[in-house]
Amino acid sequence: MPIPLVNSIASWFLKKRFHQMELFLKYPNEVQQELLHILLETAKNTEVGKAYDFNTINDYETFKNRVPIRSYEEYEPMIERSRLGEHNIFWPTPIKWFAKSSGTTNAKSKFIPVSQQSLEDCHFAAGKDLLCMYLNNNENSKLFTGKSLRLGGSKELYKENGTSFGDLSAIIIDNMPFWAEFSSTPSNEISLMSDWEIKMQAIVNETILENVTSLAGVPSWMLVLLNQVMETTGKSHLFEIWNNLEVYFHGGVSFEPYREQYNKILPRENFRYYEIYNASEGFFAIQDQNSSSELLLMLDYGIFYEFIPMTTYGTEGATAIRLSEVEVGVNYAIVITTNAGLWRYKIGDTVRFTSVAPYRIKITGRTKHHINVFGEELIIENAEAALRKATAEVPCEIVDYTVAPIFMQGKEKGAHEWIIEFKNAPGDLQAFTHSLDLNLQAINSDYEAKRYNNTTLNELTIHQGRRNLFYDWLKQHDKLGGQHKIPRLSNTRKYVEELLLLNRTA
Repeated sequence: MPIPLVNSIASWFLKKRFHQMELFLKYPNEVQQELLHILLETAKNTEVGKAYDFNTINDYETFKNRVPIRSYEEYEPMIERSRLGEHNIFWPTPIKWFAKSSGTTNAKSKFIPVSQQSLEDCHFAAGKDLLCMYLNNNENSKLFTGKSLRLGGSKELYKENGTSFGDLSAIIIDNMPFWAEFSSTPSNEISLMSDWEIKMQAIVNETILENVTSLAGVPSWMLVLLNQVMETTGKSHLFEIWNNLEVYFHGGVSFEPYREQYNKILPRENFRYYEIYNASEGFFAIQDQNSSSELLLMLDYGIFYEFIPMTTYGTEGATAIRLSEVEVGVNYAIVITTNAGLWRYKIGDTVRFTSVAPYRIKITGRTKHHINVFGEELIIENAEAALRKATAEVPCEIVDYTVAPIFMQGKEKGAHEWIIEFKNAPGDLQAFTHSLDLNLQAINSDYEAKRYNNTTLNELTIHQGRRNLFYDWLKQHDKLGGQHKIPRLSNTRKYVEELLLLNRTA
């Protein structure tokens, strides 16, 4: 298709969609309130709808007081019944697909319901909106002259009792319209290969022959693929392979630990990075500005949002608030109600609002992925900000890391124990350790208070992980690819102990 025609079609679509976006940008709280009414009306005759009498809920306060907030464990019995083929339990239309999550907060896997409505009105709609925003901000883009290299999960779809389950990316790829494959690489056949290591080389072999103009995938796994691309081709950077490459759409894990490595293999000042915030439960936010770290909360994807301040999360006094009540700078746990039948569901993520006009956020971590053994309240956002500063002060490059507490024993004080796999290790590990510790204190006042004169915590310790340590751990646990990852922060020593053992024995 000629470029002018492609651009004119895109321009028409942009104008149409931006008119719709203007509605939730101008009237965000009204849009959310109307959405809640639609969800309640749609599901009023389901088992859940009848149990909580959705038919008589006319305002948020009634909804909040009547319908309980649930975790996955509390939802699981209903989800299992749905997976076995029962209908009309929590959503009126049949649930055909279940996104299998790696279950990072629990050992077992999670199966998140994906309805036809959530697939079309949330996941697919978000993909279109992402392109809308990018093209609107970059009028001279040549995105449509080539293909998007997408890197999804490693599992095919499995059918069971009339329903299917697998990685969300597999569900999306399996349901994409036929024309979407023409603008993407690799082919669906390769994208859905189950053997991750064979799949990676197959992707390399196919994509190096294409005109790739964009990348899409999780930063950690995309970096593995791109390094393999350069190793196979013998090139020093990616523009020698794909000269028209202009943007990387990323999400799933924080980009910060990988930024410098990407800058080295994508050495153009005008290359764009666009962040997205999606999960098995839904697509929540999109970077809507060039060179920004803030994400616009999308309010018309069939998801009603509530937020629990992390200062009270997990306590008897914890209570959720709606979007209109949030404040800038406060750390919140997200609660969602969706068009796939999740009612007041805790997804386990935490965010901080940077703006309320419009509603923009930053992802700060997970409700269970933090360290608060000694009252230090260390969250992922703190850890990665401190790492960014420490790697600048004592030059090095990081592949992956995890942190756990060293518990107090007798007169021995506690500390934080880090395992870091470096791509390029610091020349002086002790200097890097000291820099990281000082930067954590500067960023987190609670950590600083516990570190003051070694009152409660001693200086953190770092173990240097061998090459491919984290990759080997993921392979050992059958978690290669997709959005699988080792939790960065944990209140237990489970992951650290397993990695230390693997670091010694391999």
